[in-house]
Amino acid sequence: MEPYKLGEMERRFADLIWEREPVASGELVRLCEKAFDWKRTTTYTMLKRLCQRNLFVNDNGIVRACMTKEEFHAAQGEQFLKENFDGSLPVFLAAFSRRRKLSGREVAELKKLIEEYEEERDDDADI
Repeated sequence: MEPYKLGEMERRFADLIWEREPVASGELVRLCEKAFDWKRTTTYTMLKRLCQRNLFVNDNGIVRACMTKEEFHAAQGEQFLKENFDGSLPVFLAAFSRRRKLSGREVAELKKLIEEYEEERDDDADI
């Protein structure tokens, strides 16, 4: 199973944890019963699955995220690029923009991201 691909219920469960972490595992069971109509065993099975994928950790009954939701989404994007575009963001953008033209606003946002990246890189080089 790929670590950064989640099924619908895995994603909803992960979102529940990210919204409330750190959360006691007993509280998580109650939340899942209310939100998903799950039994205790279902909650613990799902938690174990996502802990094995290093998304969460259950440390003495306290569930914490190993990465933020934003870090997870970044890792998903990296995995998608690697699997579909040989890891190349420019190749992805070229393919994407062939089917859907970027708006002026989107182009400006991309330029801003590149400029910020270049500034950070220049700052790191000065250290």
